[in-house]
Amino acid sequence: MVGVSAEDRRQTQENEERSWGVGPGHRKPWVDSRRLQADIKTENLVANLRALNDIAFANGGNRAFGLPGYAASVDYVWRRISRVPGTRAWKQDFDALFSQVVSIDLKVGGEDIYVYGLTYSPSTPPEGITAEIVAGPEGAAGCNDDAYTDLDVAGKIVLVQRFRCPTGGTLAGRLLPAARAGAAAVIIYHDLPTNATAGTLSSPNPEHVPGGFINQVDGERIMERLAAGERLEASFQQTQIVEVRTTQNLFVETVDGDPDNVIVLGAHLDSVQAGPGINDDGSGTSLILELFLALSKYRTKNKVRFAWWGAEEYGLLGSKHYCSTLDPREADRILAYLNFDMVAKGYIGVSDADGSTHGSVAPPGSEVIERLYHEYFASKNITVTPAIMTNGSDYASFWSILNKPFGFLHTGTGVEQDPCYHQACDTIDNPDPDTHTKNAKAAAHVLSILATDGARLIPKGAPINATTLAAIRTRDLIPDSVRIEELEALGERHLGCGHDI
Repeated sequence: MVGVSAEDRRQTQENEERSWGVGPGHRKPWVDSRRLQADIKTENLVANLRALNDIAFANGGNRAFGLPGYAASVDYVWRRISRVPGTRAWKQDFDALFSQVVSIDLKVGGEDIYVYGLTYSPSTPPEGITAEIVAGPEGAAGCNDDAYTDLDVAGKIVLVQRFRCPTGGTLAGRLLPAARAGAAAVIIYHDLPTNATAGTLSSPNPEHVPGGFINQVDGERIMERLAAGERLEASFQQTQIVEVRTTQNLFVETVDGDPDNVIVLGAHLDSVQAGPGINDDGSGTSLILELFLALSKYRTKNKVRFAWWGAEEYGLLGSKHYCSTLDPREADRILAYLNFDMVAKGYIGVSDADGSTHGSVAPPGSEVIERLYHEYFASKNITVTPAIMTNGSDYASFWSILNKPFGFLHTGTGVEQDPCYHQACDTIDNPDPDTHTKNAKAAAHVLSILATDGARLIPKGAPINATTLAAIRTRDLIPDSVRIEELEALGERHLGCGHDI
């Protein structure tokens, strides 16, 4: 600034600081990548995972929505975030449809078969259903009512393989045609060799009949016996609670920073009921917790908000509630969203936001976040895998409901990446601390840039008002450029908002 006195420069700097909400009385340094990365410690990331693991095993082995383990997880994060100087923390209650299998049992030909109760399945009578088990149509035919026209399934238990149907998804899409043909119950067997430990019918439906989900090896063995002409009797009993329960999202944000340019970082806090969920998503929970604690030591030009989502495993319910209830003014203030769901086991995955690998293109500005991640990992000679945008995690809410730029890190759900995905073995022994730390430091780097220069790098589009926000929320953004079968062939099982497997 040629010709400007030192006093004028000082006054200009103080005015700028006041405009960002920091003021001349603050003594925090401005955030930068080097210092923020240095504050991320592997031992602290792992300590959070141990705490979440202990919480799970003290509360029935999981941290699932609607159960004590989730409430204890909320308490743990709240204790860490709620009293940090220079920040503001709050909880957001919301109601969500809970389900829990109280009892379940399946016998086929007198043999006990492991079975998972499909979420939102009706219960059987208390004594169960005993009937002949018969094979349902194979392949795409099993999605259609017409395929049951010549099959005698009335009052029987139908066995059919999981399959991606055009309507109803992989599980409800197989159950409904059999139910409409008069089946007393439907047992679906897996089309992947992993254990059947999660699966949902997406929502209650008066057309549903009781449904169970069994492992591929068991289903194929029963199918072979039926194909050989053997008549088998099956007994299926399931009692399931389905009711509305109140749960929470957690938030904390910097007091400093431009409130009209908010960077949001999120990870889901709940696990599936099958296990502790330490990679999925204790790893993301821990990552953003350590990022928050590190960032609280610095000033930022843009406001930064951290979110821990509830009931993600029931269909992204926490982030959907948050995005759906934002008024237009608050929605307009969000500049970008960064998601962290499973970041400690498998490849280093960066969202393919520009569609250069998998075809689906995220909102403008998302490619900037992708580029920042790629540049960082390239500088560390770390190989990156372009991660498919399946809409299977909370970034989908910011995309479909708010149309906001987003980016995410993701280490994969395929068997080769994490064989403990949605399994009881997703314990403290599952995550890889080195992978976790690499992703956390990459996130620190990208956050430092966006918190400082995000408003220039990601220009906002037209202001959001009530009319434009309503139009955004009516869109359907289920990926159509990548076939689900192709995703599964790549080993990707995080396949959609309904989390039907």
